Amino acid sequence: MTSYEKLLLENRAWAKEKVEDDPNFFLRLEHLQTPEFLWIGCSDSRVPANEITGTQPGEIFVHRNIANLVINTDVNVLSVLEYAVEVLKVKHIIVCGHYGCGGVKAALTNHDHKQVLNMWLRNIKDIYRLHRQEMEKYPEGEERVNRLIELTVREQVMNLAKTSIIQKAWKHEQRPHLHGWVYSLSNGIINPVFEMQAGTHIDPVYEYDFNNL
Repeated sequence: MTSYEKLLLENRAWAKEKVEDDPNFFLRLEHLQTPEFLWIGCSDSRVPANEITGTQPGEIFVHRNIANLVINTDVNVLSVLEYAVEVLKVKHIIVCGHYGCGGVKAALTNHDHKQVLNMWLRNIKDIYRLHRQEMEKYPEGEERVNRLIELTVREQVMNLAKTSIIQKAWKHEQRPHLHGWVYSLSNGIINPVFEMQAGTHIDPVYEYDFNNL
């Protein structure tokens, strides 16, 4: 049996178990999606949103990319954000990084990771530059990497707040609240590092007036 065939076999066993436990499980999922949360996480296979939060399918709307970045030119993440906020009406958005993130480690080197990955990781390098004075207080190694991971999560939450998508929802519906978390691979615990309540004021240069709405 090949590895991918094993996945299909496990899928059938999982589906059978779900129906045995709850005959209407898939009927509900098929016709209803009302998640309270949008999760923007890392693509790392060790950080599955549902499993580490103990939630069921249908409870969290998920977007994942390398190092859980929210980039203002990334149509992928922005389309997910717009759908989650304007259609699904999520109440909370969580940006969740994880300690020991390979993307952040790579950004702290001067290695050439080829064009596309270099472009992506430059967003993390920019965060290092923005916080250089603090970052260089930490010795090179795990401590510096993990602090940059926390700062990266913080800046992604700020990037969410800078979007007109979030600001419109804040103005008209007082939601969603924004949360920055970091997950520990070593003990499975999530560390909340930053949050912004709906309506929080940011640097005025990023705030839209919406006077014409």
